[in-house]
Amino acid sequence: MKKTYIKRVSIFMLALVAFSSCDLERLESAQSVADGGGTIDTYTAYTINSTDPTGSNVYGRIVFWKTDLSQTLVQISLYNTVADIMHPALFVEGAAGIGTVTMMTLDDVDGSTGELSTSKFFLIADTAYYDSITTLDAHVSIALSPTDDTIVATGDLGINAEPVETN
Repeated sequence: MKKTYIKRVSIFMLALVAFSSCDLERLESAQSVADGGGTIDTYTAYTINSTDPTGSNVYGRIVFWKTDLSQTLVQISLYNTVADIMHPALFVEGAAGIGTVTMMTLDDVDGSTGELSTSKFFLIADTAYYDSITTLDAHVSIALSPTDDTIVATGDLGINAEPVETN
């Protein structure tokens, strides 16, 4: 009796597995975009110029992107950075060479790539920030390393400079 019961349960389980595994349903890929997804095409870009007294000639561009959620993404691209060294990036009050008060600390720039180290973009969640960029009294400041605060590059922002590109 026990053998018959086990045999019937085994046959039932085998049939259940066989029938359920044969059910192939072709699923279509999801083509919709989640809220806040898609492309970002609203931006404002400023130049970052070399200020290094030792002549490393670090220069590049900072780009502010406006997302569909009205957040601001900051992208920094630098050339002639020192490989294997992280270069701190800050927003500082006032024009380059004048201001000294740090407004915001960004992610460090990786000297090996010339881009932000943690992510390609630094997120500013304040939804009003992008629209206030042109009225900022600030500049971006790039230091040689976390232990050497020699400024190797700066770029005026907002009222201190005209954007090199915007749309």
